[in-house]
Amino acid sequence: MNTSYRQVGFDSTGIICDAWYFIDDAVSPFDRSAGRPVVVMAHGFGGTKDSGLEPFARRFSDAGLAVFAFDYRGFGTSAGEPRQKVSMSAQVEDYRAAVAAAARQPGADPNRIVLWGISQSGGHAMMVAADRVDVCAVIAVVPLVNGLAAGRYALTQVGAGAVARSTVASVRSALAGRVGRPSTMMPLVGRPGEQAALTADGYYESYLSLAGPSWRNEVDASVGVELGSYRADRRADRIGAPVLVQIADFDRAAPPHAAAKAAFKARAEVRHYPCDHFDVFAGKEFFEPAVEHQLHFLRRKLLDGAAAEDAVRVVGGSA
Repeated sequence: MNTSYRQVGFDSTGIICDAWYFIDDAVSPFDRSAGRPVVVMAHGFGGTKDSGLEPFARRFSDAGLAVFAFDYRGFGTSAGEPRQKVSMSAQVEDYRAAVAAAARQPGADPNRIVLWGISQSGGHAMMVAADRVDVCAVIAVVPLVNGLAAGRYALTQVGAGAVARSTVASVRSALAGRVGRPSTMMPLVGRPGEQAALTADGYYESYLSLAGPSWRNEVDASVGVELGSYRADRRADRIGAPVLVQIADFDRAAPPHAAAKAAFKARAEVRHYPCDHFDVFAGKEFFEPAVEHQLHFLRRKLLDGAAAEDAVRVVGGSA
């Protein structure tokens, strides 16, 4: 199939965010009188929807699900100033606004929302899912769930010197913003030894291979200040929907042990992959296993047994 998408603008606290809405016209095993489940999808740290999300979205759409993939404020094709500033709280607001917008789309069942996130947005998806009755499933792919754990983990990956330099830049940028001065910008991804948010060996090449036309390799350095208090795992036990957590065992960006603890707290189904953070994206070895496990999870949780088996046969999938 070659599902097309429709561009949608939606309001998040007065800022217009941009989204792609995928829905195939063919009859779907997921269809009910109210519509079909809609997967709300966002990228991770500094990412944009045109940088690696479309292959996931198309696989879900081809399987008979609706998909609503969006950019956070200040990133990609969404509005919002300042640009390239990662605010955890603002992004969670955007995610909630995206859920509301997705529920209004033609063909979407407003009471069967699937929250999907990768890396940082995997943490956001778990936060947004807590205490909601309209969420029918959550998928967190190589999720970043604990900022303090991530900072400690970075010490073992890039060393104390690099972490200290990033911390100084973060504090300077945060202070500058408070007095109306220009923010300090830094590359989102760089090569080992360079000053950037992500500098593990191979990450520069991996991220640039995903980069779409709206992606920019820069981020407001103040993100480091807010990251330390980020705890997406705090309310994981208040998620009522089934949860799938996919962990890259050799992840050098999002600590695997923190993701495992959050998964346990959420009573989640867990899948492990012997790979690094970016190896679950399209073009990498573990994309196919990861996306097939996601589809298999949704069929089992959202369809009855016979319908789930029929859905696998129709799309040629495998468990």
